[in-house]
Amino acid sequence: MNVFTTPLPGLLVLEPRVFRDDRGHFLESWNSETFRRATGVEVQFVQDNHSHSRRDVLRGVHYQVVRPQGKLVRVVQGAVFDVAVDLRRSSATFGQWYGTELTGDNLKQVWIPPGFGHAFLVTSESADFLYKTTDYWVQQHDRALRWNDPQIGVRWPLERDPVLADKDRNAPLLANAEVFD
Repeated sequence: MNVFTTPLPGLLVLEPRVFRDDRGHFLESWNSETFRRATGVEVQFVQDNHSHSRRDVLRGVHYQVVRPQGKLVRVVQGAVFDVAVDLRRSSATFGQWYGTELTGDNLKQVWIPPGFGHAFLVTSESADFLYKTTDYWVQQHDRALRWNDPQIGVRWPLERDPVLADKDRNAPLLANAEVFD
């Protein structure tokens, strides 16, 4: 596994070893020991989620203020622009974002540690997005930030208005949001 650091401390892009031949490909999408050795991070995942979305669907920026979740995310079909936002007020990179393309072809993964918000925009006709979490989803602790907050300034690769859930359309700006210490 190749591990690439990002400008946001703790946020990592992972490239698993992929074995390709004329039949297709094989990869180990999760191995606790390989992950720990490659990243220095020891995690235990408790929940797997699968999101199927059509082009221009933008989900996020989501996070939990209590029982924060670390997430290991990847795309198995299609393509997304994946974004993480540092929401740790004590961090030197508070309010900054990082984005990368995840596809069913490049097979990259992103490790998003607790303390970050997460979002993605589907850039293909549809996409199947998988993610493992280090804690369970708890509705009363679920939070969202406005996807187009000018203070954060994510440069989304949009060709038209995104398709949003009401909770994302009406989410607060960072200045008014509950964040991490």
